[in-house]
Amino acid sequence: MSNIPAARNTMAVLRHLATRRGPVPASALARELALPRSSVYQLLTVMIDEGFVVHYPEDRTYGLSSLVSEIGTSALRSERLSTLASPLMRSLAAEAPIPVVAHLAVLSGADVSYAARVQGTRAPTTVSAVGVKLPAHLTATGRAMLAQLTAPQVRALYPSRSTLTRRQTAGPNTLAELDRLLAATRERGWASEVGDITAEYASVGAAAFDRNGYPSAAIGLTFRTDAVEDQWDELGQATMAAARALTSRLTGRAG
Repeated sequence: MSNIPAARNTMAVLRHLATRRGPVPASALARELALPRSSVYQLLTVMIDEGFVVHYPEDRTYGLSSLVSEIGTSALRSERLSTLASPLMRSLAAEAPIPVVAHLAVLSGADVSYAARVQGTRAPTTVSAVGVKLPAHLTATGRAMLAQLTAPQVRALYPSRSTLTRRQTAGPNTLAELDRLLAATRERGWASEVGDITAEYASVGAAAFDRNGYPSAAIGLTFRTDAVEDQWDELGQATMAAARALTSRLTGRAG
C-alpha cells in the first residue's frame, strides 16, 4: 500500500469533516486525528484554496464546501446516465450499417465530457474515451445539445469570443457561423461533424432531455468518413431514436 502522508492526512480531514453535523475547530481536528496542529492548518489552507473547505472566521471553525457534494452528485449523475444509455448504445453500434463507436456525452460548460463508450465491431480508434473533454461546438454530440439551448444560454457559454477554438481547419470560426450551424441542426433533428475533431473521421449525434426539457446528454456515433456513403440520414435517425429512448428512461415518459 502506498504511503503518502500528506495525501492520507488530507483524506482523513475530509472524511472527518464529512461525519460532523457542523463546522469544527482546527484544534479539534488535530486532537481527534492525532495530527500536529501546524499540519492541520497547512492542510486546511490548501483545501480552502482548492474550494473543498470553508473557513468560518467568526467561530474559528471549518466545514466542507458545496463543491464536495457537487462532485458526488456529478459522479452519480454520470453513472446513472451511463447505466441508462449503455444498452441503447450497444444496440446502436451493433445495428449500424458501418463500423462505429457509440458514445454518450454531457455538457460541461463550453465542452462535452464523455460519460460512456461502446466500441462496435471493426470500429475505428477515436478520442472519445470516457472522461475526455472536447470543445462542444466541434463535436456532433455537443452541437446536438447546444442546438437545444436558447441564444442567451449559448452566448453565456461563449462570452466575448470573436473567434472559436478549432482543432482542424474545419468547424465554425465565429459565433455567427455557430448560430447558423445550430439552426440547421435544430431543423434536421440531429447534428453532424466531418473532420472537425480528427481528420478522416466524422460523427452524428442527437440530444436527450430531462424532465425540465434540458438537453442533459447526447448520444453519438463516430466513424471513418470514407466508410459512409449514403447512410448519413440513416445514422442520424438512429441516434435520434436512441436519444428519444434515453429521454424516456430519464423522464419516465413514453417517447
